[in-house]
Amino acid sequence: MQIADSTALGQITPLLMLVGSSMLFGERIGGLRLALIGLGFVGAVMVAQPTMQGISVYALLALGNAALSAARDLAGREVAADVPGMVVAISAVIVVLAGAGVAHLVSEQWVVPETRHLLLMGGAGLFLIFGHFFIFMAYRVGPTSVVAPFYYCFTVWAVISGLVVFRQLPNALAICGILLVVASGLTIVSLDERKRRLTVVA
Repeated sequence: MQIADSTALGQITPLLMLVGSSMLFGERIGGLRLALIGLGFVGAVMVAQPTMQGISVYALLALGNAALSAARDLAGREVAADVPGMVVAISAVIVVLAGAGVAHLVSEQWVVPETRHLLLMGGAGLFLIFGHFFIFMAYRVGPTSVVAPFYYCFTVWAVISGLVVFRQLPNALAICGILLVVASGLTIVSLDERKRRLTVVA
């Protein structure tokens, strides 16, 4: 599966967070937000492009990643303020490491890594730790309406990475789905920011 497509499916994470916040914390969604969430899921289906034979297992994995990321961020809201952000980030990486280890045992053939592979994995692990750390800290100290728009930059960078590194570009339907997911998410963020400003003025 192309990196842009899998990343786009991950962009429904903020939409899932809204649904989770409503179910777990009693936050009101409203009809308009619910419709926008629905459009986001439609966009995700356009990216996944299920056929009569069923949806791709890779698309299911990407959707599972989005659901678990939303669960992570919702759980992060309950982490006490005195818990260091780096502890949370490293804990997340340990969970990723355990899950990846199990997945590799089940689906991959193990080989002895070369020095280049070890360096790439070490670099990826370093960026992963700080990525989790900065995402967690951003949501901890900043309003969701301010932080969330940056989340949708992932898709832009994924498209660029896929084109530069893998020489891949999503098909027209997937691009429309990506735009729909991003547009629905940003519209929800915009509505939240407008509501916040009106509340402050009032």
